Amino acid sequence: MATKTNTKKTATVVRTPQQEDALKELFIDELKDIYWAEQHLAKALPKMIKGATSEELKKTIEDHLKQTENHVTRLENVFESIGEKAKAVKCEAMAGLLKEAEELLTETEKGIEVRDVAIISAAQKVEHYEIASYGTMRTLAGVLGFTDAQSILDKTLEEEKTADSLLTQVAENYVNEAAAAE
Repeated sequence: MATKTNTKKTATVVRTPQQEDALKELFIDELKDIYWAEQHLAKALPKMIKGATSEELKKTIEDHLKQTENHVTRLENVFESIGEKAKAVKCEAMAGLLKEAEELLTETEKGIEVRDVAIISAAQKVEHYEIASYGTMRTLAGVLGFTDAQSILDKTLEEEKTADSLLTQVAENYVNEAAAAE
């Protein structure tokens, strides 16, 4: 009996200098976008911590705040590794997500678990945006041959996935049931 082997074929893609420049420009634009996003997330997370009721949620967000501050530094390293100056450009997507998080905080009552559910919801929307952004940038870095940048972005991507998973655990193990009982 013959066995089928799965082999991934890698196509050799030849890009013109114009295509290469356009791809690099897109990559840099994405970097500027997430750089702004991480800086503003670092300012927003303390408000979420202050608004949280559950100690588990507070701890999870505090830990992610430390990571977020490190992500800002890593992004500066990515810019440096590709010979670009670190520059932030307003990320409309993150601005919208942070505005929604702020609204959820003001629309929910202090000291109740329902507010924690809202905070987790807002935080996971942010995490999913970051996961998509870092995944795209990591892939583009690889295509462009920016191996140092790719490695840095991959590490951050894994941390964002872990943060999302931890928020799910807090929701499932502590917050959701408590909110349903209120």
